[in-house]
Amino acid sequence: MFSVIIPTADSERALVPTLAALVPGATAGIIREVIVTDAQSRDQTGEVADIAGCRFVSSTKPLGVRLSEAAKTARGAWLMFLRPGCVLGPTWIDETIAFVDEVGRRNRPSAAIFQPETTTVLAILTHAFRRPVSPQQGLIIAKAFYLELGGHPETPLPEAAFLKRIGRRRIATLRTPVNFTDI
Repeated sequence: MFSVIIPTADSERALVPTLAALVPGATAGIIREVIVTDAQSRDQTGEVADIAGCRFVSSTKPLGVRLSEAAKTARGAWLMFLRPGCVLGPTWIDETIAFVDEVGRRNRPSAAIFQPETTTVLAILTHAFRRPVSPQQGLIIAKAFYLELGGHPETPLPEAAFLKRIGRRRIATLRTPVNFTDI
């Protein structure tokens, strides 16, 4: 069902908790593959990806190009983009499946992000009223919709530019928290 795409650059340590959080999805059968698209890391990122059974692609191309190429070669009907260091909360499988089912029932293209883990009152209020969207929240999108939108652009901040292209009104925020480990 899902192809998970993780862009890396010397991300050996940050990649480990992200991949560990995906293990329940793999055992539940909703993750078809994990693609690590790397910016020619000099650390052991490739070895971590290999041990975890990921497809590892190393390239000198810009981030937007690497993300688009990974998405085009993905085998899953749905794409999940995560940054290394993103750790999904324990309810991510059920919520993700419910989101995909809802999109299928409505037959209207949309995407989803995960709820940022907030710890301060100010952060909670800011999120509640402004509903910010950040690449650190991950992204779930149907591959067909992703391709229809033209994929990630070749800009300095391709992830943010792509979220803007989708449009806030077409992005649902799931209740599952995502914690971003800064390793």
